[in-house]
Amino acid sequence: MKNESAFWSVLSWMFVVVVLAIGLVNVFWGNDSIFGVFICLLALVFVPQVNTLFKKITGIRIHFIVKIILGIFILWAALGVGELFDKIDMMLQSF
Repeated sequence: MKNESAFWSVLSWMFVVVVLAIGLVNVFWGNDSIFGVFICLLALVFVPQVNTLFKKITGIRIHFIVKIILGIFILWAALGVGELFDKIDMMLQSF
């Protein structure tokens, strides 16, 4: 059970890093800085310590299925609607 918990914790942190990177690209390149900040804030849902604090304060646990749906929504919004690849091209051209 401990190994399984560690696996999900590492997976959550990896997803947080990816989502934060997507958010930062949207903040600094393109015209969607508010969208980028929103994506960065949504990344907090996947931080295990934030989940523990949220449960302690509200008594409500964010279920695994909700996190999966939210993760799919973030990826869909960033890749499709947010035109992430175009923004990455802009970022690379600015270097």
